[in-house]
Amino acid sequence: MSYEMVSAYTLLVGETDSEPTVSVHTTADDAWRALDRVVRERCGMRPRPRRRVGADAAARLANAWRSGDPENRYWNVTAHRLPVPVPEIARSSVPAARVVHGSRA
Repeated sequence: MSYEMVSAYTLLVGETDSEPTVSVHTTADDAWRALDRVVRERCGMRPRPRRRVGADAAARLANAWRSGDPENRYWNVTAHRLPVPVPEIARSSVPAARVVHGSRA
């Protein structure tokens, strides 16, 4: 069985007196968008307009939120490389018959 490496991104946002928000994303952009969305919900802010959310903008917003109570608020976006087993399927156990071109039977 062979392995293929895939990327995953985890997001953790929380405060010491409440349950944290934990999510897993397939792309870094998805994780940063989720960070922006979660912090805006926790702050009672309106959702961001549909334009692209960048990592820098999301980090600035999350850091501003955290600075309101730095002892109790936290956030983290972490990248992971995960080996995923890929089974060998459709492997032929009998070699294909040779085809002879140009011959007539």
